[in-house]
Amino acid sequence: MSATETVLLKGGLIVDGSGATPGWPGDVLLKDGRIAAIGAALSDAGAEAIDCTGLVVAPGFIDVHTHDDALALEQPDCLPKISQGITTVVAGNCGISVVPLRTTEPPPPLNLLGRTAFRFESFAAYQAALQAAQPAVNVVSLIGHTALRFATMGSDVGRPADAAELARMEALLDEALAQGAQGLSSGLFYTPAAAAPASEVLALARVVARHGGVYATHLRDEMAAILEAMHEAADTALKAGVPVIFSHHKCAGPANWGRTQETLPLIDAFAARQDVGLDVYPYLAGSTVLREDLVDGVIEVLLTWSDSYPEMSGRSLADIAAEWGVDQQEACRRLQPGGACYFQMHEEDVERVLAHRLTMIGSDGLPHDRHPHPRLWGAFPRVLARYWREKGLFGLEEAVHRMTGLSARQFRLKDRGELREGWAADVTVFDPRRVQDLASFEAPLRRAEGIARVYVNGALAYREGAAGTLVRAGRALRRGLG
Repeated sequence: MSATETVLLKGGLIVDGSGATPGWPGDVLLKDGRIAAIGAALSDAGAEAIDCTGLVVAPGFIDVHTHDDALALEQPDCLPKISQGITTVVAGNCGISVVPLRTTEPPPPLNLLGRTAFRFESFAAYQAALQAAQPAVNVVSLIGHTALRFATMGSDVGRPADAAELARMEALLDEALAQGAQGLSSGLFYTPAAAAPASEVLALARVVARHGGVYATHLRDEMAAILEAMHEAADTALKAGVPVIFSHHKCAGPANWGRTQETLPLIDAFAARQDVGLDVYPYLAGSTVLREDLVDGVIEVLLTWSDSYPEMSGRSLADIAAEWGVDQQEACRRLQPGGACYFQMHEEDVERVLAHRLTMIGSDGLPHDRHPHPRLWGAFPRVLARYWREKGLFGLEEAVHRMTGLSARQFRLKDRGELREGWAADVTVFDPRRVQDLASFEAPLRRAEGIARVYVNGALAYREGAAGTLVRAGRALRRGLG
């Protein structure tokens, strides 16, 4: 179907994404790419009627933490996302974005986005390419601090930017925001940004404030110095006058397990004085580039890719090291450049973060890994299956809210995230009894089940049982315009 056709979703449990309204049985009419009506016993002579009895009709899920900058261009079917019920992705997180850097050899961590998409002279050019590719999902974009550093400082990023370089970064960011980027992201945890002082990020955050954007940050430290890193991020945003979003909030490493009992009250304290949000993925392992400082010989490390030894993808670093007769640090060095899953978190911490009132869901999936973390294909169904249905960590309405309405509000997305008349017809229909993630660390590419239908801007983009994406109707969303 096209976005101009009319569909009547009948008899489903309407969970509107607000988090405030209990689910109720009713009908939703989609017409001309918008939600035309919501009510009981609706009728429309020209509509295709779809029986949704026993199913939940919800807003399309919003993945607030992705690295889908290149995926949306190069694999516009976006099957890992649309098959989860995701209709909008926020790209450009962790300081990593394809704009404004032009290179054929992106350095770590920018190489997490692949190698071929760093070719755009401006954010407007990137958006034009997105529109031409017509991805299956809507794309919201952040501009990465690390990408700005490489674009202005070349490879000499092991120091603070000088005045001229910072002015150039500010100008590049200002241009991108004027062209519709949603805000700024930073990844001070990564070596190319670690030398940047808080004052450098503050100057850029002030540019974001002028445009009414947001600031998302992969903290400088998620381990021993996490509280100090949180204060740095919150103080930077407060001084700049921008909302701050703590990306993939976690207390990483066995020595830090349990410290969400410190970090979450601190987030509440920040929220009393400023606009704060956080996101999380529902797994005990993170995934990023292969780094020796993350290989401690205690936690499990699973190799997701290696340029030097691609055949080792999907194997345990400990097993590789034993096979080679070396320690894990040496194996890590031999395998670089590469990526890995690090089993750094504790279940109790993950559940505390998931249950926090400000927490959104973000997959943080890495679509270019040869053997990716299963969150790429399974994060959103996993929240519903494991943490709502099985564990009862929150109610259905709250679970949906964390994937939809809360996300749209914190990222300032217009007319999306809730089922409201006149709003964009991004809708996910799922079976609450069957919805389940099937992707695992052993078999990470398995599609979830129980996602019955997904509509993007009124078009049927995905139907369970179909071979793949049906219609690509996503848009490159511009800040403030939707």
